[in-house]
Amino acid sequence: MMFPRFKGLGFLLVPFLLSPYLFFAAESKCRASCDFALASYYAWNGSSLTVINQALDSPIAPFDGINFDPILRYNSEIKNKDLIQIGSRILVPFPCQCLPGDFLGYTFTYRVRREDTYDAVARVRYANLTTTELLRSTNSYPDTNIPDTGTLNVTVNCSCGDGAVSKDYGLFVTYPLRPEDSLSSIARSSGVPAETLQRYNPNVDFNAGTGIVYVPGKDPNGAFPPFKSSKKAGSNAGVIAGICIGVAVALTLAAFLVYGIYRKRKSKGSLSRKEVTKSVHNVLYSVLVSASSVQDSGRSLGIAAITVDKSVEFSYEELARATDNFSMAYKIGEGGFGAVYYAELRGEKAAVKKMQMGDAKQFLAELKVLTRVHHVNLVRLIGYCTEGSLFLVYEYIENGNIAQHLRGSERDPLPWTKRVQIALDSARGLEYIHEHTVPVYIHRDIKSENILIDRNFRAKVADFGLAKLTEVGGTMTRGAMGTFGYMPPEAVYGDVSAKGDVYAFGVVLYELISAKPAVVKLSGTDSEFKGLVGLFEEVFNQPDPKEALRKIIDPRLGDDYVIESVYKMAELARASTRENAQLRPSMRYVVVALTTLSSSTGNWEVGNFENEDLLSLMSGR
Repeated sequence: MMFPRFKGLGFLLVPFLLSPYLFFAAESKCRASCDFALASYYAWNGSSLTVINQALDSPIAPFDGINFDPILRYNSEIKNKDLIQIGSRILVPFPCQCLPGDFLGYTFTYRVRREDTYDAVARVRYANLTTTELLRSTNSYPDTNIPDTGTLNVTVNCSCGDGAVSKDYGLFVTYPLRPEDSLSSIARSSGVPAETLQRYNPNVDFNAGTGIVYVPGKDPNGAFPPFKSSKKAGSNAGVIAGICIGVAVALTLAAFLVYGIYRKRKSKGSLSRKEVTKSVHNVLYSVLVSASSVQDSGRSLGIAAITVDKSVEFSYEELARATDNFSMAYKIGEGGFGAVYYAELRGEKAAVKKMQMGDAKQFLAELKVLTRVHHVNLVRLIGYCTEGSLFLVYEYIENGNIAQHLRGSERDPLPWTKRVQIALDSARGLEYIHEHTVPVYIHRDIKSENILIDRNFRAKVADFGLAKLTEVGGTMTRGAMGTFGYMPPEAVYGDVSAKGDVYAFGVVLYELISAKPAVVKLSGTDSEFKGLVGLFEEVFNQPDPKEALRKIIDPRLGDDYVIESVYKMAELARASTRENAQLRPSMRYVVVALTTLSSSTGNWEVGNFENEDLLSLMSGR
């Protein structure tokens, strides 16, 4: 097959695709996720349910320091939650999703401890459920400089089953092999025939003493749930999926071509539909060129290579059919750059944003960011279309956005514990784009409407149409944009930095406390308004700030909150909205503070902000 030549690009992309540290075993070519999977956690000396739940914190098995029911349901042999036998295996439920790179798994956020290394996190903290190489490839810290206050993205692979092997098994355990394991021993303990286990794990040596296998698991009633064919999840376990990540990296590099084309055309006016389509197709086609090279190399290495899946490109007819020709009945929102419609596309619920050709800059910005930036707390891009208009297709988030929950009369009030969790989730998403991508990004339009809530009340940051690329370690750039009420003071000078996102996030924290919008209309007037930052500053200036705070807390909470917890979040919001950008905390610190606040045993002293070490941490130095 012949491909067009992209001068200077091939030699740039192929080394990334062939880097050996990108290769790791995983279930590949998934089409959709399944409800959940189980992780087999090998209890080491010092393990406890608290330690395990902290490591594998997810919407299915949430960690709050008290409730271990999700784990206990699958481990009936545990009679005392404070006593775990060393060497036993604990089953922990976790979401099994189709991650970017075309493989099944889930990305946990791990809070680094002193003297942690990638090897220690993989082998000890996660009991070999992940690998050192995978941690290195999904985190930006060097091995010798993982900050004590940082967080790591920890991906654990999973399986949804395979109807071609058996329809009797639909729940699977991600099982790290140990030296004492063998095919026969796992067959006996699981109750699954050895031949079936081997078919689920082709070419895997069960006597290797290391690596991951996928084993059918039982529900809390001791039965094997059947395979759900409607999920359409593939299960070619043991296939090399690291090349998929390599292609994602290649796609990122190629995306810069689009940006370059846009910059050249900017002085001549907006891009035409033909130019935009050609730009996007050039990006994807260049990835296809590199993928072809990888396929040839893969064959010589004896590994299964991937093909570029064109399913991410939708036709106009397909989108129109799924939205009843973009009728009002399917419209679920209106953003700054277009209307959003609900659709069901290829077996998956989706949200389709329809944009005009004049919005090509925002369209290409989101396409560029979301094809390279992947995190559980960032909305996932499914695909795109450039026919007729510009379309971006995202995963559908069932529960709307924060603003709808805080100020929508048809919604039940959000409990305080959920508000803290939503704040932590969205902070993790922001911290990821600020500190864990190379190069890093600034969102530039953080607001309550752009933080979505899924069915498990976990948050995802959305709408990257204004996202701006910045250099690692960079400070200020030019080109401030955003939404009135969330924009920091330095925006009047056109200055943009990650601390602008921190400021906007501080406003969102104030919204979670008060349920008021970013700009509040003063009572008794028709034309006087006050920003939420100023309103809370008046609270802090009162002789008894905590008592004054009670008067501004969302009345729908009633008495269902602890004033100390609310006050700590308010002080974090105050620090985040300081006038001097350099004195605001980094998102890394915000995540640490909210993580501690979300724990029932936290002892975070927010009033100690004048401490020199804290100031250094907050400033990101």
